Amino acid sequence: MIRLRSKTLFGLAAVLVSLAGCASQIMQGYVGKSITEPMLDYGKPTGVFDLPDGTRAFQWNITESGVIPITNPTTSNIYGSGGWATVTSTSTSYQPYSQECVYTLVAKPGGEDWTVTGFRKPRLACE
Repeated sequence: MIRLRSKTLFGLAAVLVSLAGCASQIMQGYVGKSITEPMLDYGKPTGVFDLPDGTRAFQWNITESGVIPITNPTTSNIYGSGGWATVTSTSTSYQPYSQECVYTLVAKPGGEDWTVTGFRKPRLACE
């Protein structure tokens, strides 16, 4: 059981590391653009609030879920008409995961619209 959990955690960590930097790069792509751009991509923000410096924060909560395949090799010795033989088989189980991430873009007013001026980096697991 401990072996399965350590493989699961290692698999999840590998997936998260492979995604590192992706969210910040996507968010950086909105800087200088209208707040309408991320709204068209991700829908209505889940939270909008004014900041003391006159800017406004727009937040999206996005839940990502899926499964991580875990392979488990098994070796057995069998006896047949030709004598003893070693057989190796592999089974695959799937470990579900789910994580919620909050993405925040900061914008300044510009006429009837808001222009994205920056973003807050999400937590490491959401990068």
